[in-house]
Amino acid sequence: MKHLFITALVLTMLTSCAQQAPKQPSLFERLGGTEGITAIVDEAVALHQTNPTIKAVFLPYNDEPERLAAIKQHTVDFFSAGGGGPITYLGRDMPTAHKGMNISAAEYMAVIDDILIVLDKHNIDEQSKKDVLAILWSLKGMIMGQ
Repeated sequence: MKHLFITALVLTMLTSCAQQAPKQPSLFERLGGTEGITAIVDEAVALHQTNPTIKAVFLPYNDEPERLAAIKQHTVDFFSAGGGGPITYLGRDMPTAHKGMNISAAEYMAVIDDILIVLDKHNIDEQSKKDVLAILWSLKGMIMGQ
């Protein structure tokens, strides 16, 4: 009887473990970690600089390479930390970072479109693209019109 009880207990535990959904990798991991996110940011900024809707905002940073590098690093850190990575974002909050830029809805959508193009280029899965889009959409009110 004792062996039957132990066998039933072990089977219950194994069944319970088998029924738990496997842990999904973090968005940070799904985007390729620091290396993947850095490549995505670099390519997105390059697209922004050729996008007729927003290039006027991004092209002047070519004359300030150190500032451009800092902005890119803050962006990498922001998405890394927000995506569950082992990074702490130490940059400014979104309203402060975008103050005086008066970003329009069309400009904001152009940024999102460029990012989605880069995510497609990197073969990022649909759920991860939706997760990135949700983050970008949640920031809209903190960035537009500042």
